[in-house]
Amino acid sequence: MDLKLDNKKVFISGSTNGIGLAIAKTFAKENALVYINGRTQDSVDNAIEKIKNEVNQANVIGIVADLSKPDGINTVKNQIKEVEILINNLGIYEPRSFFEITTEDWIRIFNINVLTGIKLTQHLLPAMLDKNWGRVLFISSESGLQIPSEMIHYGMTKTAQIAIANGLAQLTKGTGVTVNSILPGPTYSAGVQQFIQDLAIANNQTTQEVEKEFFNETRPLSLLQRFINTEEVASIAVYLSSPLAAATNGASVRVDGGILKSI
Repeated sequence: MDLKLDNKKVFISGSTNGIGLAIAKTFAKENALVYINGRTQDSVDNAIEKIKNEVNQANVIGIVADLSKPDGINTVKNQIKEVEILINNLGIYEPRSFFEITTEDWIRIFNINVLTGIKLTQHLLPAMLDKNWGRVLFISSESGLQIPSEMIHYGMTKTAQIAIANGLAQLTKGTGVTVNSILPGPTYSAGVQQFIQDLAIANNQTTQEVEKEFFNETRPLSLLQRFINTEEVASIAVYLSSPLAAATNGASVRVDGGILKSI
């Protein structure tokens, strides 16, 4: 299927690994001009190499910027004046007890997971509205609707992203611009992969046994009963960013493996 993304300019925050990198690769396969972002030159260079090794014709540009800091946001603003597609992917997570997490940690995760997307959208959405075409996508999570007790702080940020995306969509009324969020379930990103491997070693188990135990005990509602691949999330993200998805606006699209049970 031709998603009609030839030469569309795309910026993806936090895109040197995991879901962000998978999204970048998928856009590259659709002949888009892809701006990827990471905190270090090495991480950006490695990501570009991975993309070009898989997509020979990839048109990809790296931007080194720590978006959790004002200087990082300013770097993006100075290098990119406008794009047709913005993917707010940057995010962190960590299981922490509600009774132990500090105020500073609450502020840090909110700043990274929520405020970076707000700042990037404030910078790039106006030009989309002026040109009457554009896509903004927030990579939220099923945890934004079904808050995990071990990561209440993380779930809060994902709920915020859903609310922001829906509110921003109201600003696009009557235009060719859309703003949506997608809600991945447990995804086998690099961080999760390392966590599973460490847990397997600690418990003298195989990674397959740890995964099975995770879905039996921690995510028993999953219909998929396995981790989602980053490419499976990327395919939905890229479709929603295409002209073919013009009628989807203000939506929260699930890529959750069937964990969410509300209709």
